[in-house]
Amino acid sequence: MREDAQELVYAVPRETLFDGVAAWRGVRREEVAEILRRVDEAGTYVPRAEAEKDRTLKQIIPYLVLCDGGRIFLMKRTRAGGDARLHDHYTIGIGGHLNPGDDSALSGLEREWREELEAGFVPPFEFVGLLNDDTVDVGVHHLGLVYLAEASGRPVGVRETDKLSGSFERIEVVRAAYDLMETWSQLVLDAIGGPDSGPGDKLRPPGKEDHR
Repeated sequence: MREDAQELVYAVPRETLFDGVAAWRGVRREEVAEILRRVDEAGTYVPRAEAEKDRTLKQIIPYLVLCDGGRIFLMKRTRAGGDARLHDHYTIGIGGHLNPGDDSALSGLEREWREELEAGFVPPFEFVGLLNDDTVDVGVHHLGLVYLAEASGRPVGVRETDKLSGSFERIEVVRAAYDLMETWSQLVLDAIGGPDSGPGDKLRPPGKEDHR
């Protein structure tokens, strides 16, 4: 995520996003088409510094879970990161804010992929649901668009090693870090379920709705 105080980020009015929608906490995988339409049509770019103080806005965050068979890419944030609320927390989410020049959530996610990771490939990103949590300060200001991708044995590393460390770990190892995870990662991990099958199988919604 950029740390420039003048960074512009894509945000949507909360009352527009959730008009007529029952509140939820966690990964919503069904009946998301209308919310996604509002994300596409009702947002605008605003200064990040202002958006972080404005509880009437939801900043849109593509949030990618990268798998390699039965393993998940687990990262730990250092104190060099830009958001002090997330220092020393583990995460399974790759991504960040949408900025001017991002044509869509997918193009923004691809940009974040290239900025955050050392990888000789860009995988297909599969949209699987909407992530919301209004019980913590970070969650109040953000709405996650959760995606899933598969590394298929190809090597992946973090680019900014001063801010993150990362490696593929089996889901039981990831679960062992649960209490030190940022809340969004905990909620996504809850949606994935246990270790008896691949994480991608658990995260995919029963009725997939594509999103550009």
